[in-house]
Amino acid sequence: MKKSLIPLLLLSLAACTALPPKNSDNICSTFREKDDWYDDAKNSFEKWGVPIHIQMAIMHQESRFVADAQPPRPWFLGFIPLPRASSAYGYAQAKDETWDGYQNKVGSWGADRDDFADASDFIGWYCNISHARLGISKLDAKNLYLAYHEGHGGFHRKSFLQKPWLQQVAIKVAKRATLFQRQLGTCEKELQSESWFFW
Repeated sequence: MKKSLIPLLLLSLAACTALPPKNSDNICSTFREKDDWYDDAKNSFEKWGVPIHIQMAIMHQESRFVADAQPPRPWFLGFIPLPRASSAYGYAQAKDETWDGYQNKVGSWGADRDDFADASDFIGWYCNISHARLGISKLDAKNLYLAYHEGHGGFHRKSFLQKPWLQQVAIKVAKRATLFQRQLGTCEKELQSESWFFW
């Protein structure tokens, strides 16, 4: 192989690994396709106590598992790009200031929002704070998502009560978490055995 083709090949492989899962509505299919993701989500669960199915339901809602997801960019006159409405980025759609706070508190200076393991850890960390500050159960996907979307201050002020659309989204996240939990119950032993085998 020509040396000039090696960087191109590596770039192509990197791009492939960042593609979202083919069937993001099935957590077993997702974890089989992305063979490191189960271990990453499990590590976050063991560290922060937020169940895997809830982490994944929040991430599914925020980015559909797209590594470099961002809010849409508005255009003026159809061709002049304007600033995005938010700095949210990556799998977890974390904003700049929230991600900086996570890095400072956890000491994860090299963490990246477009890295699944880091995003999973971030969601666990944030929901753990929601539990500690707001008393939200770590099994309560609906309210964990409302706190995730509105911020801890916003949730405390009940800002979501003025947003019926957001309450509907939170219900959808809770339903997806239940679906993911049920799906995971059919394949987790298999995933755990594969995890042990490749350790």
